[in-house]
Amino acid sequence: MAYSDFTLSKLKEGFQIVMEEKSNIFPNIREETISDYLRDTLEENIPLALAIHTEKARSEMIVTPILIELRKVLNRRISLFSGVDFNVDKEKGLNGVCDYIISLSDEQLYLNSPVISIVEAKNDNIKSGLAQCAAEMVAAKIFNEQQSNPIRTIYGVVTTGSIWKFLKLDGPTLYIDIKEYYLEQLGKIMGIMLQAISSEMGE
Repeated sequence: MAYSDFTLSKLKEGFQIVMEEKSNIFPNIREETISDYLRDTLEENIPLALAIHTEKARSEMIVTPILIELRKVLNRRISLFSGVDFNVDKEKGLNGVCDYIISLSDEQLYLNSPVISIVEAKNDNIKSGLAQCAAEMVAAKIFNEQQSNPIRTIYGVVTTGSIWKFLKLDGPTLYIDIKEYYLEQLGKIMGIMLQAISSEMGE
């Protein structure tokens, strides 16, 4: 078993997770100003990524530039990992490759304090990525506890590149945001990720 094999019901039963699916997790978000560089990059990349219509194209041409911009806005105080093995507890199925992980550390050579897990939705279906993302969030919580990292809340994102949906794991409760955000709301998407990271940095 691996992250991608989980269902929400398996996760709930195996880790005593409480699901909350009707919350607006980020009701008061300040929109982040998007740099001209990122706007120009996405203006060029998005039509091509959608025409190619593969997960790899959306990942490389849409998701990655946005996450690199996030790291730049935070003055490179976070680290970004893509396609990394994150094996926390194989017996419980908390193992496999993660699409993206954001860490609250500027160390780029190894992962030591995961705070956001990002999963690319399969077949443009947001729901298909929710359980995998939630499983990675549970693993991140356990990892941080093992490493004595003082990170209380783990965040998650499931994205098709065009659509972004956010999750929050706080204690045993998994909040799945009732809202979905679109690339036209990129300032809000960036603002949400900045708020999630800043809250754990104590800012």
